[in-house]
Amino acid sequence: MLTDWVVMPTCLPLVLRRCHACASERLRPNGKFRVNAHRKLIDAWLLALCTTCGETAKLTVLERVNVRSVRPELLDRLHDNDPGLAAQLLQDPVVRSRNRIALDWDGAWCLDTGGTDHLDREVIDVSVRFAARVPVRPVRLIAEGCDLSRADVERLITEGRLVSAVRLSGKLSGDFTFTLKR
Repeated sequence: MLTDWVVMPTCLPLVLRRCHACASERLRPNGKFRVNAHRKLIDAWLLALCTTCGETAKLTVLERVNVRSVRPELLDRLHDNDPGLAAQLLQDPVVRSRNRIALDWDGAWCLDTGGTDHLDREVIDVSVRFAARVPVRPVRLIAEGCDLSRADVERLITEGRLVSAVRLSGKLSGDFTFTLKR
């Protein structure tokens, strides 16, 4: 029987970029936007606060874009400070490369295993789905979901009792499946 696990974000991740006021390397996005219009052109930024000094930094979302080319629903979401839009924009590779940022997901996600009834079975088939592109080590997910230590998971992989079609070393942010034989 296939068990479904879901990796879900619990809050916005930290932004890894140097603060312009102090030496801190981490910014906390607060989900608020600043929108500024210049005649027919519009700028929009996602605001983030330095975790050390509290200074506000702006992450460019739109820059000198004609107002007519912006979808009205996007403009409404920017004006309403939609937290879902903030999460969506932080995941956007174009926004990340434009602002030269990386994301720190430590403590910003959780694993929903749907209960502990799978822990008693000899063979466990699990499908892991990511609700957002959260880079996580599969060994850590499996250890947390099966109530094992990471060393035990590594041992099961080397013994061939934990198998998957994807490589379980490194980090993944896409869906995968695995089978565990106890």
